Amino acid sequence: MQTRWTGEHGGVATSLLTVALICVACISLAYFTYGRFLGRFFQLDPQKATPAVEMQDGVDYVPIEPRFLLGQHFSAIAAAGPIVGPILAGLAFGWLPALLWILVGCIFIGGVHDFAALFASIRHKACSITEVVRQHMSRRAFLLFLAFIWIALVYIVVVFTDITASAFVGVVQLEDGSSISGGAIATSSLLYLALPVVMGLLLRRGKLSLGWATAIFLPLVGVAIWAGPHIPFNLDKLLGIEVATGRKVWDVALLLYCLVASLVPMWLLLQPRGHLGGYFLFLALAVGALGLLFAGKTVAFPAFKGWNSESNGPLFPMLFILVACGACSGFHAIVSSGTTSKQLKRETDARLIGYGAMLLEGLVAVISLCFVMMLAADDPLTKKAPNFIYASGIGKFLATVGIPTAVGINFGLLAFTTFVYDTLDICTRLARYIIEELTSWRSRWGRWFATVASTVAPLCFVMNTTRDAKGNEIPAWKTFWDLFGASNQLLAALTLLGVTVWLARTRRTKGVWFILGLPTLFMYVMSTTALVRWVRAGFFGRGGFHITSDPVPWVALVLVALAAVMLVEAYRVLPRRTQPPEPYEALAAPALPSAGAQG
Repeated sequence: MQTRWTGEHGGVATSLLTVALICVACISLAYFTYGRFLGRFFQLDPQKATPAVEMQDGVDYVPIEPRFLLGQHFSAIAAAGPIVGPILAGLAFGWLPALLWILVGCIFIGGVHDFAALFASIRHKACSITEVVRQHMSRRAFLLFLAFIWIALVYIVVVFTDITASAFVGVVQLEDGSSISGGAIATSSLLYLALPVVMGLLLRRGKLSLGWATAIFLPLVGVAIWAGPHIPFNLDKLLGIEVATGRKVWDVALLLYCLVASLVPMWLLLQPRGHLGGYFLFLALAVGALGLLFAGKTVAFPAFKGWNSESNGPLFPMLFILVACGACSGFHAIVSSGTTSKQLKRETDARLIGYGAMLLEGLVAVISLCFVMMLAADDPLTKKAPNFIYASGIGKFLATVGIPTAVGINFGLLAFTTFVYDTLDICTRLARYIIEELTSWRSRWGRWFATVASTVAPLCFVMNTTRDAKGNEIPAWKTFWDLFGASNQLLAALTLLGVTVWLARTRRTKGVWFILGLPTLFMYVMSTTALVRWVRAGFFGRGGFHITSDPVPWVALVLVALAAVMLVEAYRVLPRRTQPPEPYEALAAPALPSAGAQG
């Protein structure tokens, strides 16, 4: 029998605002104490010229003020992960374990990971984290790391493509008797994608200033939200197909978008869309903060549901896999060492950008978890997809200021979709870069080959149909979320491993093993334990060894093997003493070229 602790103590309900304020206090204290300590540990020097200053070219290497870089970096890393992950973990194990891991994880592991990746990059000519691995471990480790990143990126695309497609189909009945159709979200989303293209053309060809473009097109995003329910694009009804089939069609359409978005010029789509998306991100955060302040919601969901979730497995390690980006994300290392390090004006800015942005993402995760905390355990909404739970929370908050719930939910779903577009764009483009690096095929046809390969692989997974014991179809995003989380967390462990090896070989201080080594070990153990569980279930789940057609155990097996070989490579090179590199020694070209300002 499972234990269920509620959010009530002695008959007095706990305010969501109280919980949120405690989290804000913990995260703020961590930034000014542990963050300052990390700055001293990494030996940040404000007098050293950063790569952005030393190699300034006006294109990739451009030093900018930290307040601007923080917004850009935050919008690149804070996609849909810190929304979906905490909601899934809270529903599975209760809100208290999820909340504790978010706080501990982002302060002592995720923030350290992001800070370390950014620091390693600026001390190596702003090259990618893969290049740090190549220099301080081996070429074999470098190639394995690239392969691992490509696999992780594929699963990011799979998960967020399918969860977005699920929002574009069907009809959801709201508590007040009204309804909102997936077609309404699809219309708003398509209009939203068209606006940046027009904006990009006017900026580039029409010489429209960025200020005027923002003033014109940002209100038009609001028009797109309003127009969705009035002209819904119900693809399933138009084609006369079932909702499940309609979701598959949207999967294909979104992957075609990924293909196009990773090939068109940055100025035409990604940069203007990222600019508008950045405002959307902070607006969504502001709505969440104002809702916590004025909505007066209390905690109703169980604080702890038990050590084992029927659908997700044991709390250890699955809690740390489900929360994913809300506490730690290997994807952040790619952003930090891909674009952010080329724009850092001063070394000391790395604390705000690398550590501070991850703490802000932790706050996004806390707000997302609050949308679970205010639900009753038997609320029908707990059976819905995480994106709809998030949007419903936004809708309830906006309803307190007189905005109709349906409009608020439409806003929340479009905000969620906006975050996903950021993720899909950069992941597909980075996956293309990796294939180009592995094949050394960088011609026009090489770009097409790499892009098609990076979209066909996710297509194969989203088209795969998985069913539960009762024969009901399980959405692809739900099938692969755990694998995405494990691969993303293991990618963080590999990044921490690379930085640990570098500092251990150059500094020889015990602090490296406590500050970086322990987080590396923890993330390695949790992610590989989860992967081994799936390997055992897939190949030995029927009383003996058998070959399975389920792709999850096969991919898990490949990831475990790659992680094991990386550990062997680290063990081989650790005894070799190397001299600390000069501030920005000359290296080969970065393995992962700049993917643009937005993720």
